Amino acid sequence: MLHISKIEDGLALYKALGSDIRVRIIDTLLEDNNINMNDLAERLGISNGALTSHIKKLEECGMVTVSNAAEGHGNHKNCSVHVDKILMELTGSRRNENIYSTSIKVGHYSTCYALPTCGLASANHLVGEVDDNRYFNHPDRFNADIIWFTKGYVEYPVPNFIPFNQKIDSISFTLELSSEAPGINEQWPSDIHFYLNDENIAVWTSPGDFGEIRGLFTPDWWFPNWNQYGLLKMVEINHDGSFIDGLKVSNVTIDHFNLTSKSDIRLKIAVPDDAVNIGGLTIFGRSFGNYNQDIEVNIGYSPIPS
Repeated sequence: MLHISKIEDGLALYKALGSDIRVRIIDTLLEDNNINMNDLAERLGISNGALTSHIKKLEECGMVTVSNAAEGHGNHKNCSVHVDKILMELTGSRRNENIYSTSIKVGHYSTCYALPTCGLASANHLVGEVDDNRYFNHPDRFNADIIWFTKGYVEYPVPNFIPFNQKIDSISFTLELSSEAPGINEQWPSDIHFYLNDENIAVWTSPGDFGEIRGLFTPDWWFPNWNQYGLLKMVEINHDGSFIDGLKVSNVTIDHFNLTSKSDIRLKIAVPDDAVNIGGLTIFGRSFGNYNQDIEVNIGYSPIPS
């Protein structure tokens, strides 16, 4: 997901999509993703040089990625669509909203329950042994930038440093997620549940465990047949309900929690026992996947009425 929270932040995207040929490139890649650039140029009826220029603009705005692939007698470049959707916020209500922003490393959970296949790793090495869930409590897990498990949960304490005498009007979490299959499987659905202070606010079904293309930020030492990247999802709760990528998924509102500057806030991400699709969970941090970020948090607040 490409999230544009301010209209001016999307200038590169608008320029990139303001070309008929670049729109045709996206259409072609949606029909046949991860296509060789030579084949793509031939389909579009343009030269390789012209295609390279257009692809560069689409790369710069985050719409497509280019990866090297060994085919036949040499290396070739393949193109893929990088985002599954674009979320653009045009409402003006947030302009007057105070926002406290922070981030949480994926290894900074307070409690967990993880069943194999499972594991965690920092940017440089695995933490302990794969499929041994005891290492989810190892001190090195604080450095983890990727965690995965088939069933269970991780719960994070959310920093709440909004000013005193303020109430919380909205909370959003943006993070990169996928399923967890033994090895990889692009079609491996998993129902991932999100809880705020133990209240189930949203469910998202991840379509698969993506690994056919190396993640943009996944380190070189990482194993080629393991989780490579996920999809960027934004979970938000406000006065109107709970939302995933701007689509309402629950009637649970922020008012249900009566959160203020004094409140403890906990985010739990889980694949529970009663999920319809138990396909595991992978959470990608800053050093893995396609997005150079940890779990990003935005808390909107306003004065408590006197």
